[in-house]
Amino acid sequence: MAPTLASLVHHSALKLTVRAGGDRLDVPVRWAHVSELADPVPYMEGGELLLITALKLDAEDPQAMRRYVRRLAGAGVVGLGFAVGVAYDEIPKALVEAAEKEGLPLLEVPRRTPFLAISKAVSAAIAADQYRAVTAGFAAQRELTKQALAAGPEGLLSALASQVDGWAALYDASGSVVAAAPEWAGRRAARLTAEVERLRERPTPASAVVGGPSGSAPAQGAGDAKPAESAENADRVELHSLGAGRRPRATLAVGTAAALGTAERYAVHSAIALLTLTMERSRSLQAAEQRLGAAVLRMLLAGEPDHARAVAGDLYGELLDAPFRVLVAEPASTKPAGDPLAGLAGLVDVAESAAARSGEAVLVVPEGGRLVALAADGGAAVAACTRYAAAREGKRTGGGDGDEDAMVVGLSAPAGPIAAAAAYKQAEQALSVARRRGRVLVEHEQLAAGSVLPLLADDAVKAFADGLLRALREHDANGRGDLVASLRAWLSRHGQWDAAAADLGVHRHTLRYRMRRVEEILGRSLDDPDARMELWLALKATSTE
Repeated sequence: MAPTLASLVHHSALKLTVRAGGDRLDVPVRWAHVSELADPVPYMEGGELLLITALKLDAEDPQAMRRYVRRLAGAGVVGLGFAVGVAYDEIPKALVEAAEKEGLPLLEVPRRTPFLAISKAVSAAIAADQYRAVTAGFAAQRELTKQALAAGPEGLLSALASQVDGWAALYDASGSVVAAAPEWAGRRAARLTAEVERLRERPTPASAVVGGPSGSAPAQGAGDAKPAESAENADRVELHSLGAGRRPRATLAVGTAAALGTAERYAVHSAIALLTLTMERSRSLQAAEQRLGAAVLRMLLAGEPDHARAVAGDLYGELLDAPFRVLVAEPASTKPAGDPLAGLAGLVDVAESAAARSGEAVLVVPEGGRLVALAADGGAAVAACTRYAAAREGKRTGGGDGDEDAMVVGLSAPAGPIAAAAAYKQAEQALSVARRRGRVLVEHEQLAAGSVLPLLADDAVKAFADGLLRALREHDANGRGDLVASLRAWLSRHGQWDAAAADLGVHRHTLRYRMRRVEEILGRSLDDPDARMELWLALKATSTE
């Protein structure tokens, strides 16, 4: 352990005597410093044992000593060593009283003990403490590596919790807790999801400290039972983002009752390195899986489901054995800066993390400037993507920035391998509607269950409608009849002359004449169902009713 004033007092070779502040000897000593300056404070950092002979001090002046000691205590000096037999045969009473009043430990140094001996004792104790910390750090690293190889991240977290005498938790890229040790730590870790989300917004590597002990709650060991609520909430938690890229792939949380010591810090850094290495290895495997997935997707879209199933094997075969959804996602900006898929990384992380937690297979393939994904219908990955899109929608409508990962997503109806190409087309159609409506995600089933009329609000449709009906409106504007209203009434009554004429309040012969004029002006026959459909949609697109 680090040297303290008490350990120096008990050092048999130093022969130090406590003259004041005997109740504060357990404070650590960072260094021993000799200074005969009247005011050495500008050269102090805090934590020093100051050694003096008082050659330049009036140590018998009570006021001067009060000011001197007060300055030292305020600068964080942890103790004052006074050598007797040099300038003074004994420590002056004024200095003793001032030290007692400020609570500053005052040690009497006999003439036969040189200051150099005290400095060497402090230096040796510090070096020994650092050596013990390094040795313990290497031992912790070996144990963490052993557990990581034997039991994966769960084993590593258990070993880390034991090393720091606290708890540890691992979050995936979506901010969900995937492992915690000991078991009770999962609930504590789940309360930190907001802090984890904020840390994920910063480039890696990044870290943050959350909370801290507000009282004297004891540290909880890795093997202890779940702590009392007050102790659980009083811990100090360090959060560290993990990953070699700019965007974090996971987050490590370490909770303790106090700040980490040197040995514990070594253990945490070793855990970070091991977890990062594990994730980078998984990324290489993921890249290989992605290439295989791309081949499977190409075969499905080419109408070769049997070949696709043979290539999918055990990796994606389960996905092709049940109904799946096709998801197509693009960045919201049509001219994204830098990596065109960077804004979709969050969606990929959410889908893959949810699938991993539920044991599902999910196929994610980059395709130019977009992403194509196949996920089980009704599964966790589809649900997670839908929630993620809803959250992005909320940020957009709520005035949040959200520009970095702004996106548009189209989701197909459930399909099987034979209908994969049709499902892909559905997802593209839904994506097109999402972009046109300013939405983040649109499901194809929503289009089929809704009305086609909202689609007529498109500017291109309105322009077509205005052009188609312009000649009829110009005819009506010259006071030569009401052809537009007559056409609307006739179409709404499915060509029934008497009913449409009654709606207009005219004779049916008058209506027949108007419809012939419509045909003459437009140059189109109203017997053509395509012409009737286009005219009806044009009337709906330009209607002011």
